[in-house]
Amino acid sequence: MNLSDIQKTDLMKMHEYYDNWPDSARKSYEQEYSLPELSNIDHIIFAGMGGSGTIGDVIASILSKLNIHVSVIKGYLLPKTVDENTVIIITSISGNTDETVRLLKNALKTNAKLITLSSGGKIQEISEKNKLNFYKIAQNHSPRVSLLGFLYSTLKILDDIIPINKFEINESLNSLDNYRNKIYSQNLTKSNPSLELAKSIIGIPVIYYPAGLKSAAIRFKNSLQENAKDFVIAEDVIEACHNGIVSWEIKQNMKPILIQGLDDHLKTKERWEILKEFFKEKNIEYYGIMTIDGSILSKLVCLIYQLDYASVYRAILKNVNPSPVEPIDYIKNRLGKNDLS
Repeated sequence: MNLSDIQKTDLMKMHEYYDNWPDSARKSYEQEYSLPELSNIDHIIFAGMGGSGTIGDVIASILSKLNIHVSVIKGYLLPKTVDENTVIIITSISGNTDETVRLLKNALKTNAKLITLSSGGKIQEISEKNKLNFYKIAQNHSPRVSLLGFLYSTLKILDDIIPINKFEINESLNSLDNYRNKIYSQNLTKSNPSLELAKSIIGIPVIYYPAGLKSAAIRFKNSLQENAKDFVIAEDVIEACHNGIVSWEIKQNMKPILIQGLDDHLKTKERWEILKEFFKEKNIEYYGIMTIDGSILSKLVCLIYQLDYASVYRAILKNVNPSPVEPIDYIKNRLGKNDLS
């Protein structure tokens, strides 16, 4: 693969936005915002779909070891536990996501505190009409490519209620800068882990992940589906060892991808080694990925960066333009026509 191959297939220049992802993240975090006044919060709800939903997944992973109740909602309904000590962060990068717009309307009927983020659209209209804490953030290329800009904006806006050390955030931004040189479009060599991962994929990828890296694994599944137009399976490695692993008894046109963390639980690390032995005995080729060293935020954002870029390279290798998502547009258009509310 060379740069001209990418340019001929990636007609909307998605790769250029990924080349600049670390800059977008840093610019977003350094942006000045008027922070919302929040107190006595004991429940944080993140609501959003697709790339917007990934923001909640990532922050929930970061907060998983802290004494904070976090819910991630991908759909229409809020949990029954919403009360005056709940803050609901509603994100729709496009501003017009059907599920998120309807959930916002339902959230207005509660006594929870509300924060909304979008690039405009219906979310902005509803937020301004109801005088909510609304933050307009630019969309870059597409909702999925805008992930890091919205993620770091959210971290900045929620500074008072999300106890993430400033050192960890700066570390993650520096890690993104350093990692870019390994995976971007100016390094199309065997030393590029994203390109090598893309080349390794055959048939249907089956992604195995530990609980702590679920947000990155599900994001990878989504990115392969949207960018490379692949069918993809993603499973928690512990749960898969109680059911999904049996599928490998029969020869399949599948490729296991193992997403491992340096800080995985001791028993999870043992599980990985046993799983690798099993695949070797069955003559099943697998591809292993390991997180970088650093904080959980650094691990997740660099892992997502690597995996997202792999999905773009996978699209180029298949001679598929990664940008169009016509089936998604089809469903959105039909939802609009059927909207009687």
